[in-house]
Amino acid sequence: MGRRSDHSRAELHALILNAGAGLMAETGLSGFSAREVAKRVGYTIGTIHNVFGNVDGLVMAINTATFALWADALEARLAAAGPDRIAVLVDAYFAFARDNPLRWSAIYEHRIAADAFPPAQGEVRGRLTGIVVREVAAALGHAPDAAVGTLARSLVALVHGHCAFAVSGSWAAMGERDVEGEALARVRESLAAAGG
Repeated sequence: MGRRSDHSRAELHALILNAGAGLMAETGLSGFSAREVAKRVGYTIGTIHNVFGNVDGLVMAINTATFALWADALEARLAAAGPDRIAVLVDAYFAFARDNPLRWSAIYEHRIAADAFPPAQGEVRGRLTGIVVREVAAALGHAPDAAVGTLARSLVALVHGHCAFAVSGSWAAMGERDVEGEALARVRESLAAAGG
C-alpha cells in the first residue's frame, strides 16, 4: 500500500522528517510513533527504517531540525537586539521552549550515545552552542576559547534548569514567580565572577 515509486530518497527524507516534526510538535516524544508518521505520509514503517535506519534515527533527525529552527530563531532575536544581548539570549531560550514545548522537551528526553550522531547533525546542533559561546565571549571581552566555551555550556545548563522548572510548573510550586528574571540574574552573576 506504500507509494514506493512516488518520491526520490531525498524527497522521502524531507516528507518523513516534516511529518515526524509535526507529530512531535503535537505529541512530544512520549506520544511519538513511527507507525503514525508512516500513516501520515502514506508509506510503510519499513520505508522509515530504510531512510532513517530506525526510529531513533528519525527522532535524532527531528531533534536536529529543532536545533536548526532554534538557532535560526536565536539569530533573528539577536539581529534585532539592543546592547543587552545576554538578556536576549536568556529570553530567547525561554521563548523557544514556550513556543515549541514538545519539540524542545524531545531534545532532552531522547537518550542516545553521543557518538551515534552523524557528523552533519552534530554540526547543526553545535550551531546553537556556537552562538551562545560567541555572545558570552563578547560579553566577557574575550575571544572564544576553551574556557569561554566551558562557561557558555554551563550557563546554558543553568538557564535550561530554570526553564525546565518553569515548563513543568515546579518553579511556581516552590512559590517563585520570576523564573526568567532569576535565570538572567544567575547568568549575570556568573559572568561578573568570570570578569565580564
